[in-house]
Order: sequence, then C-alpha cells, then structure tokens
Amino acid sequence: MYNVVFVLGPPGSGKGTICSKIEQNLGYVHLSAGDLLRAERERAGSQFGALIENHIKNGSIVPVEITCSLLENAMIASKDANGFLIDGFPRNEDNLEGWKKQMGGKVNEQFVLFLSCPVDVCIDRCLHRGQGRTDDNVESLKKRVETYNQQTFPIIELFEKVGMVREVNSERPVTEVYDDVVKVFATANQK
Repeated sequence: MYNVVFVLGPPGSGKGTICSKIEQNLGYVHLSAGDLLRAERERAGSQFGALIENHIKNGSIVPVEITCSLLENAMIASKDANGFLIDGFPRNEDNLEGWKKQMGGKVNEQFVLFLSCPVDVCIDRCLHRGQGRTDDNVESLKKRVETYNQQTFPIIELFEKVGMVREVNSERPVTEVYDDVVKVFATANQK
C-alpha cells in the first residue's frame, strides 16, 4: 500500500514549492496532477493530449480516469518511496469518487495538507512566478479560482469532517510555512 498525502489549496498557494521541500527532506515523491497532465499533453502520440489541452485552457477538470491512471503509473515507477504527495488532487467530488474506485485498497491516505492563502495573494503569485504556464494569465486564473471555490474547497471540507485535514497558512515566508509542515508530518508519522 502506498502512503499518500493529498496537498490542496488555491492556485498559487505554494503547493509545488512546499512539495519540493518535503520531497528533498522527507523522502516523499511529489506527484503534481497538473504536471503529469501537462507532460501527458506534450507526450508524442498521446491519445489524451488534445483533450487535456482543452481542459487546461478552459480551467476545467480533466476526466478522473486519466488523472488516476497517470498518478498510479507514477507511484508504480517510484514504489520504494516513503510516500507520495499528490498535489492538486482530488479537485472535485468526481475526482474523489474516481480515486476511491480506482485506488481504494492500493493506498493509505495519511492526511490532507491544506495550504490556505488569500486568493488575491495567490493570483499575484501566479502572475509573477514566471514559469511560462499557459494558464498563468488573469482570465484562466479567474476560472481556476472559481473552480477551486466551487469544487475543490468542498472536498477539503469533506476531509475536514473525518479529521483528515492539517491546515497550514501559506501566506507567510516559505521557511515558516515549511517549518509548520514538518511538524504536521512528524505528528502524522507518530500515529
């Protein structure tokens, strides 16, 4: 069984930054659903490339079966890791149900790391991060934030009801945020 930590928060809340620090220091492998989808979109001969591109451009959510398959393949490829940080997934109820159906019995869901940050700060970060992402523009960001508010935040609330959410305020400097994240992992791994 693969250990899994879901990493959720609004676009620009620092998920990728924090996940790379956890990966470097705690032996977890960072799996960004968005990065896996973007890589699949670029892969020559991908049967899903155009479909993924269309969803990314529109700020909408790619079918869960595609995302789960990419995540599972990535876990199989790094099966000796301490665990996996699944960044930006599940993004809605359909994602969560599809995940349970496809990955139930294969994973140990440890907790949800919720990086909370005001939306205006997140948008500003995205517009100035200089990663060259096609969806880092005002129009796509508005759609992504709307999707997050309507579909992803309710998933965080569902996990909260079963005591799985560990919230860290990510508006602060990265070192402070990471220090709090390390404490969350230490507490979770003691159980």
